[in-house]
Amino acid sequence: MSTSLSPYLGFDGVAREAMEFYRSVLGGELTSSTFADFGASQDPADQDRIMHAQLVTTNGLVLMGSDTMSSVPADTGSRITIALFGEDDAELSGYWEGLADGGSIIEPLVASPWGDRFGMLVDRYGIGWMVNISAPAV
Repeated sequence: MSTSLSPYLGFDGVAREAMEFYRSVLGGELTSSTFADFGASQDPADQDRIMHAQLVTTNGLVLMGSDTMSSVPADTGSRITIALFGEDDAELSGYWEGLADGGSIIEPLVASPWGDRFGMLVDRYGIGWMVNISAPAV
């Protein structure tokens, strides 16, 4: 088995909604389990919260996430930025449009000084995304 690295996003009670949103943008199969599914919390407020969700797309992207337990303060100050990059303009432009819906564009997806198309945005859940579409080889 090979080693993999995947982003794991933390949410405060909106993991189900956020992961469904990412599935609608990126496609693929989403699986999720609640804290109740595993008896992982005795707090009734946690029972329907997502303990683990995993989105696997047909082209191999893997995005994971979960809710914090209600007794754990949500950390909103130390977010990561997720980078999507490749050569398929239609695919990556589609991801950009979907992720931008309800979010804020930081840098528009335009030609960059290094020749690729590049943009940055923050989606409706406060997650930063960078999209880089490689320039065609000449």
